Amino acid sequence: MEEPYFSNRIFTGHDTINKGLMAGEYENCLFRQCDISEADLSGRKFESCRFEDCNLSMAKIQKTAFRKVVFKDCKILGLHFENCLEFGLQMTFEHCQMHHSTFLAGKFKKTTFLKCDLTEVDFSGSDFSGTLFEDCNLNRAVFENTNLENADLCTAFNFIIDPEINHLKGAIFSTEGLPGLLKKYGIKIEN
Repeated sequence: MEEPYFSNRIFTGHDTINKGLMAGEYENCLFRQCDISEADLSGRKFESCRFEDCNLSMAKIQKTAFRKVVFKDCKILGLHFENCLEFGLQMTFEHCQMHHSTFLAGKFKKTTFLKCDLTEVDFSGSDFSGTLFEDCNLNRAVFENTNLENADLCTAFNFIIDPEINHLKGAIFSTEGLPGLLKKYGIKIEN
């Protein structure tokens, strides 16, 4: 049986209350004020979709496709993005709260994070080359064997990134970010 296909649709909070989202493929759809926390979104395909002011916390995203998907003003706590389909994966996060989410050992090249709270997010073993972290809080975020080549962390803050165990060639940092790169050395930096 063929899965349902939804195109150019708007889904609002009342469309998803206690229902989650029907299995299928969603293209050019807008999800607004939807609470799909703890929902099982496994196997769904989202292409050129927007999630605005939605709660996706603790949703299951096993083999979920996010292709050219924008998350704006969303609560995304504890998601395991490493479980997504990597083929065509492209996501932008704007003003999102993403505490305790994980991006383990995956390819997330050129992801965009704009003004996001990435507290305690785990980026270990992943490829975030060319990624933009604009004005993002990276408090207690984990970077171990993370590829940040050509990434822009110029306005990111509260991060601790060990240059010896991460790939930073071509990455951009501001002078205000130096303490986060040199923390393990016990060096004091004063302005």
